[in-house]
Formats: sequence, C-alpha cells, structure tokens
Amino acid sequence: MSVEQMQPAATVHEEEDSFYQDIELLQNHGINVADIKKLKTAGICTVRGIQMVTKKKLCNIKGLSEAKVDKMKEAVLKICGASAGFCTALQQSLNRRNVFRLTTGSMELNKLLGGGLESMAITEVFGEFRTGKTQLAHTLCVTTQLPGERGYTGGKVIYIDTENTFRPDRLRPIADRFNLDQEAVLDNVLYSRAYTSEQQMELLDFVCAKFHEEPGIFKLLVVDSVMALFRVDFSGRGELAERQQSLAQMLSKLQKISEEYNVAVLITNQMTSDPGATMSFQADPKKPIGGNIIAHASTTRISLRKGRGELRIAKIYDSPDLPESEATFAITSGGLDDAKD
Repeated sequence: MSVEQMQPAATVHEEEDSFYQDIELLQNHGINVADIKKLKTAGICTVRGIQMVTKKKLCNIKGLSEAKVDKMKEAVLKICGASAGFCTALQQSLNRRNVFRLTTGSMELNKLLGGGLESMAITEVFGEFRTGKTQLAHTLCVTTQLPGERGYTGGKVIYIDTENTFRPDRLRPIADRFNLDQEAVLDNVLYSRAYTSEQQMELLDFVCAKFHEEPGIFKLLVVDSVMALFRVDFSGRGELAERQQSLAQMLSKLQKISEEYNVAVLITNQMTSDPGATMSFQADPKKPIGGNIIAHASTTRISLRKGRGELRIAKIYDSPDLPESEATFAITSGGLDDAKD
C-alpha cells in the first residue's frame, strides 16, 4: 500500500523535471557555455524558451551568428524528441494536470473563475477606478502563499507596479485574516516599480531569470496596471501602431512566461469612455483600453463594476472555458471576501 502511495509523488516530481528543461542541457549537444550564458542574459533560461523565440530574435542577441542559432534549434529538436510536434488531446489533457488555481479570498469569485485564478494563463481584470482591481492584486499576494486544493503548496509572488499603488502594509491585515505571519508574507513578495514601458519590458527578463533561479517556487506574477505606461509613452494616433506592437510583444512575453514556468499571470487594465457610443445607443459606453491586442492576448477577461457601498460585481467578459455570469464580492480590511447579506 505504501509503495503505491509513493508512486504518484515520484511521477509528479518527474513531471516537474520534464516541465523545466534547463537550457544547460544544450551543452550535451555541442553548444558552448559562453553561448548559453548569452541566452540567459536575454531572458531565455529553458529549452522551451528557445522554441518560443524566432530565429531573427536569436540572431539579434550579441555574439550569436546564424549558424550558431541553427545549431541550437537542431539541439532543441533532439532534446524534445517526440514532444516537439503534435500530441493528442488526451496527452494535452494530461499535460494540463499541472495547472493549479489560486483562491481570490471570495468563494463567489472563485466559483465564477471555475475554482480560482488559473495558472498557465493571463487573467485580465479591468474596471474604472475604485472597482477593486488593486485590492484583488493585494489579496492574491497573500492567498497565493496558502496551500490549496490538488496538492498546491503555495508559493511566492512577483509584483510589477506601474501606478505606484502597491502598499506593503495593506498585506498585513490580509495576512492576519488567513492567520499567516506578516513578516513572512511580505518577505515572499518581490516588488518592482516600473517608470517607462521599456523598463516594464526589461523587468520581464529579470522575472524569467528569477523564475529560473528558483524553479517551482514562484506561482503568481502581477502587473498593475499593464497599459498605464503605454498610455503615457506613446501619444496620439501617429504612434498608435508602434504602441500596439510594443504591447503585443509584452503580452506575448507574459503568455510565454506563464506557460514556460507554470505561473498565474494577473494583469489589471484601465477603462476609456467611448465618445461615439452615445450615438450608437450602447448600454455601456466605457470599454477596456488596449484594443484587440489585449483582448486576444488575455485568456480570461473579468470586468469589475461598483455596487452598493463596499460591494463590487465581477463579470466574465471573455473566457475560453467559463460561462458568462456574474459574482458579487465585498472589499474588507482583510482583502476580498464574500458579500454579507
């Protein structure tokens, strides 16, 4: 009986090993250490990471010639073997067993999200000011550290702040609510403040390095808010195409990080008033900014709006697997909680 009980644990460990194939494996296939180091400085730390980057981008890394890049791509194909091409839906279903969900602090909101915030996916939360976007982010900084269902053991958080709205002391009462040590909770959250959209992009390379340094330790990446700096750095219609391209690259990087390291990514987004909406008799003239680029990049989109007092209403705006419905939650001193009747 005990041997049978031990087996699943071993297979989970093997799955984790195959999940993070370190880039050092390329050494066995004739790639030298100096070139591997160059890849790491560019934020590529796993074998899957090389598959996620185009040849052109690899050639742009200083010191990598086209011949070297071709050799690397061949080496990756050798390492991945059969897993490099197609797999059946059944195999993909088994691969997705690694996906975990993070509790939001509110049972109603968890139910709306199908159990919580999903890993290997980008969850976008948008709404006007004062609808609870940053409060959700702060609550998740604490709840991510709680052990959860299906053997989830809790983990660390990286928080990228673009609007100067992160308050570490806000985490203390939330930690008290879940009976966690305040100092330990704060110690498990890595915080960075971004001032330009370029810096925001560069921080993601640091995030990759950190996730690679401590594989399986980090479980959540928060970007609050994803669009604020793009709104400032690019102005007017003339720079719109360039802005959307930079934004697309950033979101693509976030998606790759979430799949490569099996983490949940939460991004918050702002709203804009559509001045032409009054003419077309739309029910709600406000819409999330970032256009179709963000709409297609986000896996799940949640819209938040104000209710009475401290109540907020969350609605599934777009999701590949969740039905469109609503949930009401309250913002308390202990973070997000269910609404009390």
